[in-house]
Amino acid sequence: MASFVSIYARALADVAIERKLDANRVAADLDVVAEILKDSDELRTLWDNPSVSTEQKVKLLDALAGRMSLLKEIRNFTAVLISNRRIHAFREIAAQAMEQINSRLGIAEAEILSVRELSAEEKHKIEAQVAKATGKSLRVRYSLERGLIGGVIVKVGSTIYDGSVQGQLQRMKEQLATIS
Repeated sequence: MASFVSIYARALADVAIERKLDANRVAADLDVVAEILKDSDELRTLWDNPSVSTEQKVKLLDALAGRMSLLKEIRNFTAVLISNRRIHAFREIAAQAMEQINSRLGIAEAEILSVRELSAEEKHKIEAQVAKATGKSLRVRYSLERGLIGGVIVKVGSTIYDGSVQGQLQRMKEQLATIS
């Protein structure tokens, strides 16, 4: 990983913490910019083109930032990356910045997979159990996984909590195999 990535990531994390920005909003705004960059080859090329003036690039950014209601700090961060010709590494820098912000604030990113849409009560119970197990606040993303028979699978970083029916059956199978 390029050393400049960690420098820019740490700078954004410092700003977010010092200004007490809402980590969820920062993550959402970074995702918006990352999606715009992913979806538009023309915009990526323009922002990375040395023959286009920085002023023109930033005017375009300002138009997008206004339309998307981006936080001023995310707009400024993106402008710095454009000005310093680092916009090509936006996704990598943003991901590392969010890791640092989450770490400093004691937040864990969690993905919860289920075969069906969960009720608010079910979500609350699962989130409470996972928060207790990790000792951290959670930023949760829910996904449907049609391959599950039932139950849920929770991913927090590299840790997987398998509460699926299939996982329970596998554990029972392993226990029975050790008995004989």
